Amino acid sequence: MYLKEFPVEFQRALPILQQIEAHGYEAYFVGGSVRDFLLGKPIADVDIATSAFPAEIKEIFHKTIDTGIKHGTVTVMMDSVGYEVTTFRTETGYQDFRRPDHVTFVRSLKQDLQRRDFTINALAVRADGLVIDEYHGLDDLAAQEIRAVGNADERFHEDALRMMRAVRFASQLGFQITADTYNSLLHNAPLLQKIAVERIHTEFVKMMLSKNWRIGWQQFVKSGLIKQTPFFDQLDSVFPTFLSGQQPLLDEAAIWVLLAESLQLSREQLTQLLHAWKSANEVIEDSLSTLAFSRQLKAEAWPTAIQLYRIDANIIERLATVWPLLSWRADFTKLAIMYQRLPIKARHELQLNGADLIDKLNLRPGPIIGELLDEAEAAVVTGQLKNQSDILLQWATNQLDK
Repeated sequence: MYLKEFPVEFQRALPILQQIEAHGYEAYFVGGSVRDFLLGKPIADVDIATSAFPAEIKEIFHKTIDTGIKHGTVTVMMDSVGYEVTTFRTETGYQDFRRPDHVTFVRSLKQDLQRRDFTINALAVRADGLVIDEYHGLDDLAAQEIRAVGNADERFHEDALRMMRAVRFASQLGFQITADTYNSLLHNAPLLQKIAVERIHTEFVKMMLSKNWRIGWQQFVKSGLIKQTPFFDQLDSVFPTFLSGQQPLLDEAAIWVLLAESLQLSREQLTQLLHAWKSANEVIEDSLSTLAFSRQLKAEAWPTAIQLYRIDANIIERLATVWPLLSWRADFTKLAIMYQRLPIKARHELQLNGADLIDKLNLRPGPIIGELLDEAEAAVVTGQLKNQSDILLQWATNQLDK
């Protein structure tokens, strides 16, 4: 088949394909960009595959970057935008179940497509719009199925992370993994232990932040992949299915809080989980603070103004996506309105600071400064004082006179 028109992203990169072809080589748009365009989804990155070897690409284009020249990838700069151009290649000897021991550059597109993970990612488009489909990827797109290219066992042994990618694509696209590919996944699940947790983490978060994340989660659990990952491999628990609720999760912290609440993890256990998965410090902080407020909200009827002030709006929004999945109820709209109506949201918004107390009230630096600011902050948050510098200074003066 031929594409009737190119997306803007392909049109901008089309001169690269045309220049490569003008020098006697083949060149194609490949992979996820082709898949996403055919599915009517936004295109993230445009990847190009070619029969030209890296040295030949560098001769054709004046401005290139050796992004991954060992594996055949050269970044070609065009109009200040970089496009990765990768030579057709075959790969052998995956001793670490992730990276090939040997990469061989070839001139055959079919050989290059054969090494790819799933048929829906093994599609290529020529400069004139012809879609090359050597492994029936178009049929699988139409059937909404995820199928390994060729022998699934071989694909997963080449790169065990592909098993996480399978459930991630199921989640992102709402597709089903075909029976043969899923059976291979079941058999090879223990190989996931060979993969660095950082790479598993990336696929897991993409899966859980997708629109159809429940599909991916259920496959992640039922396939046994979850028991091959840090922390979960030692957890003696029945994992939830999350059948209720429709809304997507807000962010990564929402993922971990959902799991912590559904599995009844303590703060210490959640901390262990987050560290085991090599989470970023910001994610750890957001997850723990959100869990703390969730537990407080569950235990108490309604938070006070001071309690709301000590959190941020993201926590409310985050829990609004988590609680319905647990069949818990709270009026998060009302909470959000209450939060927005707080006179101040942070200490720096207070119209009184230490310099004011020192300069205008002739105070010396010391504990009294912090005590006055703490009291003023609480009084403003609870509505006892207006957040105006003259009012706050007069209040501080009165406090000192007592």
